[in-house]
Amino acid sequence: MGRGRTRLIVNADDLGLHPSLDTGILRAHREGIVTSATLLATGPSAPEAVSRAKAQGLAMGVHLALSTRLPSAAPAAEVPTLAPGGRLRASWADFARAWLTGRVRREEVARELEAQLARARALGAEVDHLDAHQHLHLLPGIRPLVETLARREGLPLRWPDRLPRAAWLRAPGPALKTLLLSVLARTARPTSGVRRVSAGGVFEAGRLDEPTLLSLLDSLPEGDFEVGCHPGEGTPHVPEDPAWTYGWQAEMEALTSPRVKTRLRERGITLATYASLRAEG
Repeated sequence: MGRGRTRLIVNADDLGLHPSLDTGILRAHREGIVTSATLLATGPSAPEAVSRAKAQGLAMGVHLALSTRLPSAAPAAEVPTLAPGGRLRASWADFARAWLTGRVRREEVARELEAQLARARALGAEVDHLDAHQHLHLLPGIRPLVETLARREGLPLRWPDRLPRAAWLRAPGPALKTLLLSVLARTARPTSGVRRVSAGGVFEAGRLDEPTLLSLLDSLPEGDFEVGCHPGEGTPHVPEDPAWTYGWQAEMEALTSPRVKTRLRERGITLATYASLRAEG
């Protein structure tokens, strides 16, 4: 890669979770700067979302899920401690507590991760990377399972390791969560055969309006990066997570903003996908 070059993947999470989110993601790709999306393979709208994304040429990875009341991809009888009654636990905190207290079997997590990747491919997705819903792949004990899958399949991983910025002080709660994820990411020793792509956007999740996105772009150094985002249309009610309220519409407007596109050109940032990073080296 040439000196001074920044290549940026703009990845929209939660494809397949709700039609309004799918529509926003596809619009942010068609009219904006989104280059990639990650699929919740057992999401209610996943089959149609994959079909629409493929028709539009949107690159796709798998958003490996261990929470949010989604149905398991593996048969329920094979993952009883992970997905009681065939559904994953309600929240990342519920899963983390169960995992860290030994109430979820390791082999069930490995089976479910493999099944979600297989489901995505069965739906027609040409999977080019992996990440995890709510970044649960950074949990102790989960990371080796995800990296084993990534190494076996030759797929890169999102790695949310961006260091804190002064702007984080305005929101202590998200800042603490983002700092914790960054510490987990930065203290995990590199795994041979797995490419980790540094990712930002964790602190800004749900609040990535135009000024925030412009500031985030200005903070990017040289190298290869991902910015995660959550565009959508309107304010949908998501049955799997009924209390969830993000600024989906504001994110979609930011991602399609002419000012944002101009800033990318001014800074010489090249938009990319995970597949193009691998192809170009």
